Amino acid sequence: MAVLNETDSMMDESRMIQELVAKFVDQELMPLEAAVLEREMQGKHLALTKDEDAVLNAKCKELGLWALDAPEEFGGAKLSAVTLMAVNEELGRTVTPFVFPPDSPNLHMLMATVTDSQRKKYLEPYASGEAKSAIAISEPNAGADPSGMITRAEKDGDHWVINGRKIWTSRVTAADFTIVMARVGAGKRHEGITAFIVEKGTPGFEILREIPMLAGHRTYEVAFEDCRIPAENVLGEIGAGFAPMQLRLIVRRLQIGAWCLGMCRRALEMMCSHAKQRITFGQPLSERQAVQWWIADAATKMHACRLMVMDAARKQDLGQDVRVEASMIKVYATEMATEVLDHAMQTFGAMGVTKELPLHLMAQRARVMRVYEGPSEVHRMSIAKKILKDTR
Repeated sequence: MAVLNETDSMMDESRMIQELVAKFVDQELMPLEAAVLEREMQGKHLALTKDEDAVLNAKCKELGLWALDAPEEFGGAKLSAVTLMAVNEELGRTVTPFVFPPDSPNLHMLMATVTDSQRKKYLEPYASGEAKSAIAISEPNAGADPSGMITRAEKDGDHWVINGRKIWTSRVTAADFTIVMARVGAGKRHEGITAFIVEKGTPGFEILREIPMLAGHRTYEVAFEDCRIPAENVLGEIGAGFAPMQLRLIVRRLQIGAWCLGMCRRALEMMCSHAKQRITFGQPLSERQAVQWWIADAATKMHACRLMVMDAARKQDLGQDVRVEASMIKVYATEMATEVLDHAMQTFGAMGVTKELPLHLMAQRARVMRVYEGPSEVHRMSIAKKILKDTR
């Protein structure tokens, strides 16, 4: 009975937090969508202005929506992965580009690897919102396969010297420090991959160009030319950077599943509302079998996706390995969102393909999601390899 009461209490807490986040999305983020859509129409950066960001951050602190998965010692809420999935689903309902600080994947990677001195210098300021971070993994010839990276780090006395080039790096212009993945030694594949912390303004660390992406987002190409960093800036163990990097990717992949659910919820609500109002050839669209099937398929696939996401989150809370589940979610959720959003746009007809509705931004976001954090084809390959290995 005690176990049941504890479980019920956790479910109630999770529900309360989800309701709080839903209210935050409706009252604080949705009203900003008009400005976001206007910026996108003008070809501007989709990011919030400094003033908008400051107001939202202040509101988050007021409501306790800060460092939701950070330990309590950092002023965090230490929410379960299950609760965080519900939070991210609510955030997925809006095209206003905002996540509760700090960004979870980098936080988890830091928590798994930092030394005592790094904890004070980097993790604590990051968890408290005083610092921002980025991560540089992909390279021009090693995107979907990060184990093929050729960026190298060599020891030189009490420093490391990094040389190489990274691409598709997000948020690097605003980051106080960047986690850089580089190879140490002559090992192949995962061998030698090591994480380093490179602070903003370090000589030899250069942002080469901004790369406009779909949905108004920006990534960057960066170069490291004899970039010298202190030996104490190694994050984790030498040559053991692949595992914590994978941990970071898993956190993001589960988030993507929840975000896709949020986008689909919004699209389905819009589709149903429009279908009941729009009359064609004497009947509302909601009476058309094609539209009914789109609605039924969307609801069914969303239900399946939510079960997948929550199952993986529950296993993650138990400390289980969810790499395969994360890959399945990444593939299923992004392809589901692509289909649901396309059907919603089709239901709206010409209005559905204008830039006045949020659907086009969500559709672009879903398209990008099918590539970053590992393309669908690579995830399918990984899933199949695991299944074939386990099948006798």
